[in-house]
Amino acid sequence: MNIEGFREYCLKKKGVTEEFPFDNSTLVFKVMGKMFALTDVEAFDGINLKVVPEEGAELRDRYPSVQEAYHMNKKHWITVTMDGAVPDKLVKSWIDKSYELVAEGLSKSQKLTLKSL
Repeated sequence: MNIEGFREYCLKKKGVTEEFPFDNSTLVFKVMGKMFALTDVEAFDGINLKVVPEEGAELRDRYPSVQEAYHMNKKHWITVTMDGAVPDKLVKSWIDKSYELVAEGLSKSQKLTLKSL
């Protein structure tokens, strides 16, 4: 998966916006204002995704290309190295889970707004 494929996949989801809140190279995808994925657009050597803590630990143990997320809460975020070792289909399923996890944590009114989009 390249940066454009990653970007397009994230933007196809309901209620998703993209922005650069930290600097000019860190692209962040949010659902209803809450982060679910981010990457460095200049290097695109990894993506950060939100995870359930137990699943994150399992993924780190199982896949050498999955590590604790750099500059993020290590318990709730992983970094997936985009070196081709993890198939795109699997990376997309992790993006889906990250999106769903963040969407589940939205307020009731945000969930209603998201549902109506």
